[in-house]
Amino acid sequence: MPDPNYSWPPLGKSRVMRKRMSRLDGPEKASGKAKYGYDIQTPDLLFGALLTSPHAHARVRSIDTSAAEKMTGVMAVEVVSPAGTEIQWAGTEVAAVAATSETIAADAVRAINVDYEVLPHLVNEEDLSKTGSRSKPAGEILTGDPDQAFKEADTVSEGHYGCPVLTHCTMESHGQVVAWKGDKVEYWPSTQNLSGIGGDLARALEVPAANIHAHQDHMGGGFGSKFASDRWGIICAKLSKKAGGRAVKLFLDRRADLEMAGNRPSIFAKVKMAAKKDGTITAWQSESWGTRGVSGGGVSPTQLPYVYVQIPNKRVNHTGVVTNNGGARAWRAPNHPQASFVTCCAMEDLAAALKMDPLEVFKKNAGYTARADVYRAQLDKAAELAEWKKLWHPRDQAGSGPMRRGLGIGVGTWGGLGHPSDCRTRIHPDGSVDIELGSQDLGTGTRTIIAMVAAESLGLTVPQINVKVGDSSYPPSGASGGSTTVGGVSVSTRKATLNALAKIYEAVAPALGAPADQLEAVDGKIQVKGNPAKSMTWKAACQKIGVKPIEAMGTNNPKQPMGLISQGVGGVQIADVSVDIETGVVKLNRLVAVQDCGLIINPKTAESQVYGACIMSICGALFEERLMCEKTGRFVNADMEFYKLAGIADIGEIVVHLDINEEHDKRGVIGLGEPPVVPGMGAIANAVANAVGVRVSRIPLTPDRVLEALARRTA
Repeated sequence: MPDPNYSWPPLGKSRVMRKRMSRLDGPEKASGKAKYGYDIQTPDLLFGALLTSPHAHARVRSIDTSAAEKMTGVMAVEVVSPAGTEIQWAGTEVAAVAATSETIAADAVRAINVDYEVLPHLVNEEDLSKTGSRSKPAGEILTGDPDQAFKEADTVSEGHYGCPVLTHCTMESHGQVVAWKGDKVEYWPSTQNLSGIGGDLARALEVPAANIHAHQDHMGGGFGSKFASDRWGIICAKLSKKAGGRAVKLFLDRRADLEMAGNRPSIFAKVKMAAKKDGTITAWQSESWGTRGVSGGGVSPTQLPYVYVQIPNKRVNHTGVVTNNGGARAWRAPNHPQASFVTCCAMEDLAAALKMDPLEVFKKNAGYTARADVYRAQLDKAAELAEWKKLWHPRDQAGSGPMRRGLGIGVGTWGGLGHPSDCRTRIHPDGSVDIELGSQDLGTGTRTIIAMVAAESLGLTVPQINVKVGDSSYPPSGASGGSTTVGGVSVSTRKATLNALAKIYEAVAPALGAPADQLEAVDGKIQVKGNPAKSMTWKAACQKIGVKPIEAMGTNNPKQPMGLISQGVGGVQIADVSVDIETGVVKLNRLVAVQDCGLIINPKTAESQVYGACIMSICGALFEERLMCEKTGRFVNADMEFYKLAGIADIGEIVVHLDINEEHDKRGVIGLGEPPVVPGMGAIANAVANAVGVRVSRIPLTPDRVLEALARRTA
């Protein structure tokens, strides 16, 4: 076994690595064979349902569940918010039932009688003057002397920008199936944290973590919102226990899911920037505010100005607004898209005030970022792919006719260091290989990546690798968040397979007449290094290990990456839009994404990550918005009809360019889930400003907002 200081061979570019491989679970999903948490069926399955508060802020005076408890088919009732509980947002869980059918469960929920004392609420934060004591200033961050810099500036630009609260809107809602078996709990959650969620539930139930067995083959989207067992998971487990251990399925309906299962915080900002006539930025000043719901907060003031952190003179103030809404959760690059949107829009407006090409302004000020050369090269590549020289024009030269075309830029960054991960490799005497990790595949291709890394390490083909994930009985692996999964599992898999291979070498070295450290695994054979004539097949080599399989472990410790992984990437996107100035409708023609990353294991799934991120940005820029009724405090479009997402006809062309080169390869594996979701909203908003000649300051860029901006320009 190599010692801890061993220099692990980095992943290379063999016949397995960097091949465009389809997901191993693709046929299973396409055929409908894949089983998600919602698909779990057990004998005598019960159906859970929640009673949620219709009020944004209220106190429970009394709750009467007797009518529900007497109903035929109702097996358990759980009071979640007893008398005296103060409700903080509409959609909060008040009570729950488990019944023999969904219909009976729904009827039972309606039979529960709750008396509320309705209290004052605040659900909209955009107008800061109306938030009163709910506003919580974070304190000023001051660098240099911005006041003097503004006095000395050749050009000063001011703007107002806003992103509303968006919800995760996962296709598979949040939920689980839970069954008590004596003192053990079988748990089928929809989760991004398979190894950790059982311990989370165990703490809430006050049972040993070892008593919770969590398993999940597939899940239908989380985007950062599915880590904990949550109150509905705890409720489901309690209902199961009350029902004598019968399995209970409790998945949130669409309204409840959008109301309480997570969202992305809003940001509204007034920004003032100063620059020299050559485009060099000299000062930034911003006053921003937003909400995370009942916890206030929002984007951290340290995230503005985004990426361009070394601007010498800065004044940043942020105010968190406490509202009676469901709380925020991590969502694919938490707070980065909002900060990028504000910063990139302000920079594009500064370029317009300078009467300069924004491409040159972004490039000139790249020196204020941590990765200047990377951004400059990416800006040039994105401009080439987007035909910037041909299609970009100054704002005052938008052309004539009702259809106007424009281009805009956005930039992004992210970390992506691999999480802690343990992996077990088991090689059997018949040559079969099992790779076991308590990880999860969210649909991003994690199984495929693990198989590719194992195949390269062992000199085999991907079909020869049997990947086992999605069960808490396997060695623990970190939660899939922060773009950490690919780095974590690739390292632990690499180490486990090489450790197992070392044992194979020891077993076959005598037969090949060479020391174990002079052997290699290539093309399904074990051979003396560089000498295919002195070799044996993989199967023959495995027959020499005896009757018991070889087992070996591998661990990723992010604090000791050993050259296999790293973190920190940059990306640039350029949007190309057409806007009908008579109707205000925005059409996305093309979104170009140039993304730097470390060593790419599978270009096909890597590109797919970027495509999905771009689609998410398009939804946020053009369609998505949580709409709250000021009078009732309710989320009025909490459904799939009126919470708008982009359809296939709204997407346009997406061009992905992975910034692959030797320097990036040497950095090792870096996660790619988050970074490409960051620049898109700013790029699209800037493209619309370029097309119509005026800033539409608030997303989504709906027709009414476009027409309002055009009316202001005309006035």
